[in-house]
Amino acid sequence: MQRVAQQRSTSAETRSSETTTPLSSLLPLLVPQFKRHRVRLAVGFAALLIVDLLQLSIPQLLKRGIDGLSAGTATPSMLALLGLAIVAIAVLVVLLRFVWRTLIIGFSRYLERALRNRVFSHILTMDQHFFSSRSTGSIMAHVTNDLTAVQMACGMGMVAAADALVMSVAAIGFMLYISPSLTFFALLPMPILAIATRVLSAQLHHRFNTVQEQFGVLTEFARSALVAVKLSKAYTLERLQTGEFDKMGRTYVDANIKVARIQGVLFPAATLIGNMGLLAIVVFGGRLAIDETISMGDFVAFITYLQMLIWPMMAVGWVANLFQRGATSLRRIYLLLDAEPLLPDHQENTVSHITAPSFTLQGLSFTYPGTSSPQLEDISIEVSQGLIVGIAGRTGSGKSTFCKILVRLHDIADGAYHFGGIDVNQLPLDEVRNRIAYVSQEPVLFSDTIGANISFGRADANSSEIEQAARDAVLHDDIMGFDNGYQTIIGERGVTLSGGQRQRLALARALLSDRPVLVIDDGLSAVDTQTEHRILATLRERFNEKTVFIVSNRIKLLSMTDIILIFDRGRLVNSGSHEELLAANDFYRAMHEKQMNSEPRD
Repeated sequence: MQRVAQQRSTSAETRSSETTTPLSSLLPLLVPQFKRHRVRLAVGFAALLIVDLLQLSIPQLLKRGIDGLSAGTATPSMLALLGLAIVAIAVLVVLLRFVWRTLIIGFSRYLERALRNRVFSHILTMDQHFFSSRSTGSIMAHVTNDLTAVQMACGMGMVAAADALVMSVAAIGFMLYISPSLTFFALLPMPILAIATRVLSAQLHHRFNTVQEQFGVLTEFARSALVAVKLSKAYTLERLQTGEFDKMGRTYVDANIKVARIQGVLFPAATLIGNMGLLAIVVFGGRLAIDETISMGDFVAFITYLQMLIWPMMAVGWVANLFQRGATSLRRIYLLLDAEPLLPDHQENTVSHITAPSFTLQGLSFTYPGTSSPQLEDISIEVSQGLIVGIAGRTGSGKSTFCKILVRLHDIADGAYHFGGIDVNQLPLDEVRNRIAYVSQEPVLFSDTIGANISFGRADANSSEIEQAARDAVLHDDIMGFDNGYQTIIGERGVTLSGGQRQRLALARALLSDRPVLVIDDGLSAVDTQTEHRILATLRERFNEKTVFIVSNRIKLLSMTDIILIFDRGRLVNSGSHEELLAANDFYRAMHEKQMNSEPRD
């Protein structure tokens, strides 16, 4: 309940920040791209303006032709010239529309790409606290829905706003020139159209959001079901999963039908209101034409200008909706980019003379953000280069947290952790992390080939190096058992591999990186004892100068290490060799007796 309350509080703070962030703070996200593509935008909007002016000239051509026919002064050659002029204008409009759509809509895609790259790059710089306080779905929403909303506002939103402004002002100007009184009657229904479009567009926006959210739920359910397909089969849940998927699909279809209903009302309403204005023109404008207050050509031109005015009136609500969505999404992106990692990264320091990656911890304590109890307390230890260090302890004793701190995934107090004789808080993060290979409890694998997963940390590795890393991790024979060998696709999160194979693949990746320090955070728990011994023997034989930390509660593995650290409730309670701990630590001795007694049964 406390965690839920914290999440609700965080969400409320986020919504408050989104509404209070001033527009002046958001503009720097867009201005650089507008300046960079200013020529493209200038040409694009110039083409858009010319298109509007050309469209506005067509009613004048129609007026000349109709007035000529009414007065009997029209000739076949004059009508032919007017027809050719209209055709030429239409062709030119098509070409210029292609120009402005390519330039302006293309700009919005460039803007979207620049923001996406910036957001993605920023996310990769964030620390563990950032990812623990945000769900993967909310982060993905920033680089999908939010960016799409900004792209639409800076693309079609700007185009529609400029187009509607030019067309409405010019069309009304021409209509006023023809007849001010007729313009008054023709424009009477137009505010109704603008209000109706605004109201319906707001509902359309809300229902579009519902469709997008439901699509996300449907996609996430399908993804999780495919990842856990073995579990579904083991519990015979195929029919239940299919039923749940069908329910979500029905909900998604219902949401789309509600959107279609709004669209089905919006466009007929626009036509109805436009025809109401047309009716007013026919009634009042017809009388003016009969009385010869205006010419027949003016009457036809007036009708044409009114039809041109329907789109700008409809665009008022739509454009306002686009800009509102874009501004809201831009605020969310701004807040994401404004977040800073808690873990400092002293990139200005250029220390690169760490030759012996030794570890010295003095009074190290650590408490996770948002918690009160320390996960590690007063840890002091020195580990020189070339040692294999075993780490053991009960569940929740702080072993994994200790490993993450070694890899510099969390912030700690100054002077508590020295790497190579230098305080880690004075080193760039890369100086430490580039020297440590990390194998976590849960292997992170990609839906790619085995070879690509092994070489993830070293893209330049050749096939022989990849194979040697697999041999060192005692995985090569397993790989060769697959039909496609190292080119085998392992599926999402390595679903086609066993638990032990996944762990050894992650170990092979770490070994291929060839870093002086290797941290294995219980990364061999799913490997059998014999294979585990072969891996450790390889580490001793081929990587005898590496410093290795291995988290494990297997006595046989721990007995082969140089020194063993025993953790209990966040404290380092004992350290020493296998024989020393058998005599000094009750937990280690009890674990030894239990495993030795159970070995014959195994």
